[in-house]
Amino acid sequence: MSAMSHMALEEHDFQRLKAYMQQHFGINLENKQTLVEGRLVNVIAQAGYSSFHEYVEAALSDQTGSMISLLTTRLTTNYSYFMREDKHYQYLSQTVLPEWTAKISDRDLRIWSAGCSSGEEAYTAAMVLHEYFGSMKAGWDTKILATDISERVLHEAQVAVYPAQRLERMPELWRSRYFTKEGPDSYRVRPEIQREVVFAHYNLMDSFSRFRKRFHVIFCRNVMIYFDNPTKIELARKFCDALEVGGYLFIGLSETISGMEPRLRQVSSAIYRRER
Repeated sequence: MSAMSHMALEEHDFQRLKAYMQQHFGINLENKQTLVEGRLVNVIAQAGYSSFHEYVEAALSDQTGSMISLLTTRLTTNYSYFMREDKHYQYLSQTVLPEWTAKISDRDLRIWSAGCSSGEEAYTAAMVLHEYFGSMKAGWDTKILATDISERVLHEAQVAVYPAQRLERMPELWRSRYFTKEGPDSYRVRPEIQREVVFAHYNLMDSFSRFRKRFHVIFCRNVMIYFDNPTKIELARKFCDALEVGGYLFIGLSETISGMEPRLRQVSSAIYRRER
């Protein structure tokens, strides 16, 4: 194991990996060779490969997609938790939902969590909806679509069991209302919230034409940090096209798309509204 930790990712193999991730997933690994080495060294050791070169060869030629799925998970997954960037959920509850529930005639509220990782964002949004609608909820379709390129994090999201530390920002009332204690240090999302989220495998580089209806809200937070500017500009356009006029796009607080898509106007910190 110690020998593996000193094994270097050769420039040629890094460039191949970088080109592949850019082309297929829009992920920008420029100047991240050290990060790639650090995140993959254990993967390579556990899988029994003797070098980075051998691993890259196997991953890029794997027809099943499982190696690439694991690779993208390791290179892109940030630590996630419930109520992350909680001001966004306040804005959703206090501004977005009152605005849209007054306008939607068919009671079909469409929300997409794009790059949902292990599910905390989508489940938190589902809890916000549950609180907001209360007894009115039965008359509404409020199911949330949650997508990610990593099968592994999607599986974790569907299992819906989380370590206690990921619930630290969750109000105590919500913790008791929406979770059951699973073990000494873990919690499970209650079934009535789990049922409100539909998880699916999806690559944001693919066409959005599969979506038959536009969304009222899209969350894509802490995802575009992995993309270069041309990819961000294209994604901002695609998100805007996928939003209803007046729909909202939430991105990460460390991200910006200002000036990238003229139809999107920033209305609050890392929140954009489609104007036309």
